[in-house]
Amino acid sequence: MYKHSYASRIQNHTNPAARLLLEIMERKQSNLAVSVDVTKAQDFLAIIDAVGPYVCMIKTHVDVIEDFEPSLVRTLQALSAKYDFCIFEDRKFADIGNTVALQYASGVYKIAEWSHLTNAHPVPGPSVVTGLKSVGLQRGRGLLLLAEMSTAGALTTGSYTEDAVKMARANRDFVVGFIAQRRMESVGASKTDDTTGEDFLILTPGVGLDVKGDGMGQQYRTPREVVVGAGCDVIIVGRGVYGTDYSLTAKIAGQAKRYQDEGWKAYLERLTA
Repeated sequence: MYKHSYASRIQNHTNPAARLLLEIMERKQSNLAVSVDVTKAQDFLAIIDAVGPYVCMIKTHVDVIEDFEPSLVRTLQALSAKYDFCIFEDRKFADIGNTVALQYASGVYKIAEWSHLTNAHPVPGPSVVTGLKSVGLQRGRGLLLLAEMSTAGALTTGSYTEDAVKMARANRDFVVGFIAQRRMESVGASKTDDTTGEDFLILTPGVGLDVKGDGMGQQYRTPREVVVGAGCDVIIVGRGVYGTDYSLTAKIAGQAKRYQDEGWKAYLERLTA
C-alpha cells in the first residue's frame, strides 16, 4: 500500500505544476478533480464557481464549449486564483512532435498559456513528449501520459502501458504522472532500472459513489477502491457531481463536498492502514 503523504512527496518533484498540485491537495485537504464537460460557457463557469472550494483541480475540455471566447480563459484563471485549484486541460494530444507543439501553443485555445497540466496519448512515440515539452517546460507546465483508461474494452494495457511508463521515466522534468487505474512505479521496470525515489502522480477517472456505469462504456469505482485499493492520488468525477441540471448550484456544491470528504477519508485510511 502506498503510504507516502502528499506533503512529503512535494520534494520528489522538480516540476512546478506537480509541486503546486501536491501543495494544494495538502492545503485544501482535497484530492478531488471535477471534470467540467459542458457545452455552454455560462454552465461551465457556474459549475466551477460551485465546486471551486472543494477541489484541488478542475479538468476542462474547452474544445466542446460552443460559445468559447478568450475571455472565458481569463475568468477561469481568476476562479483558479480565487479558489486555489489547478487547471488541467484534458486535450489528449496524439500527433507528431511539431504538430502537438503548435496545438499546445497556438490556435484558438493557446492551452500552454493557462493550463497547469495537460495530457497525451503515448501512441505517436517519444516525439509527442518532445514536442509538448518544447512548449510547456519553460512555462512551468506538466504533462500526464494516458497509461490506462476507465472504459470497457480499452486497449491501454500490457506493453502499451509499459512503454508509457518508460517514456515518462525518460522525461521526469516534464512528465509528472499518468491517467491510470493504479500506481505505475513498478510497471515495466527491469532489474537494472533504478526506481529509487520514483514518484508519479496518478489521476484516475471513472470514480462514482452512486452508479457503476453510464451505458456508454464508462465503468465507475468508489473513491475508496481507487485511493486505498489502487493507491491512486486524484479522483476525477464529472456527472456524479453536477448531474444534468447545472442551475442547481447548491446541490452541485453539496455533491462536490461529499466527494471531497470521501476522497480525503480514503487517503487518510491509506496512510494509516
